[in-house]
Amino acid sequence: MTAPNARNWRVLGETVRGAAHIRARQRRQDAIRWQVSEETDWSLMLAVSDGHGSATSFRSHLGANRAVRAMESEFNRLLESNPNLENLSAIKRMAEERLPQLLVRTWDEMVAAHLQRQPLTAEDLAELALEKGSQKVEEVERNPALAYGATILGVLLTDSFLLYVQLGDGDILEVDPQGQVSRPIPDDPRLLGDRTTSLCTPNAWRDLRVRFQAFSSQPPALILLSTDGYANSFRDEASFLQVGTDLLEIIRIQGLDSVQENLPAWLSEASQAGSGDDVTLGIICRLDAFKGLPAASGKRTPA
Repeated sequence: MTAPNARNWRVLGETVRGAAHIRARQRRQDAIRWQVSEETDWSLMLAVSDGHGSATSFRSHLGANRAVRAMESEFNRLLESNPNLENLSAIKRMAEERLPQLLVRTWDEMVAAHLQRQPLTAEDLAELALEKGSQKVEEVERNPALAYGATILGVLLTDSFLLYVQLGDGDILEVDPQGQVSRPIPDDPRLLGDRTTSLCTPNAWRDLRVRFQAFSSQPPALILLSTDGYANSFRDEASFLQVGTDLLEIIRIQGLDSVQENLPAWLSEASQAGSGDDVTLGIICRLDAFKGLPAASGKRTPA
């Protein structure tokens, strides 16, 4: 990928409570966080997390919040350890070999700090026993992090490289200027149905997948990160991937400000018509990918 112009990128996103969660009066379990830094070298990071929301993971909304904060912290650590971003091989090695363990350790520490302030209560465990039985209570007592279970998706963009990180379900998509959609990280065959890898499991760092890309060709026009509540709201994989192509066209027609304004309604509509789950979508847009394109007219919404 050719090195991008730092000022040619913009990030936006939204998270909405799922239709089923609203009906059941359950809190939102998703979290999203982004940061654009210009203190030294320019960088942009985006993280999305989906708390499991199960009876066992009854504090997963807190786990998701800590997951995106941990991702931000470890991306910043990676940049601080390589301030000039010159030795890309060293950055790639650290991202692939050290980042997974550091990310999970930071999340574990954040969870432990919260547990110290607010230990699991007898009421928490009694409710879990009523719903899942005493064996599940024993599991949570042995590993309290289960109560905070969450997935994590992250992307770090600099003038020199692009880094993707994924643990658990959810989707990372690249969209090229012609509207072709691809996955920079292949699907994990273990993620079937409601099964997912998670930050709360022992040796979770082993399940974390990393993709490092130095810039040597054309960067994507869009990068999309979404929790699985979004993909599960579509009838099939092709329909979901069409979202990337549609968003590219919508940005051409209506502009990014319009997309940000309409995003909550679009995501809520997707949840209502589909999964009923919380839906979170983060979008990184390369602005110069739209220069010189023919003007279009009309209004659209993602498929």
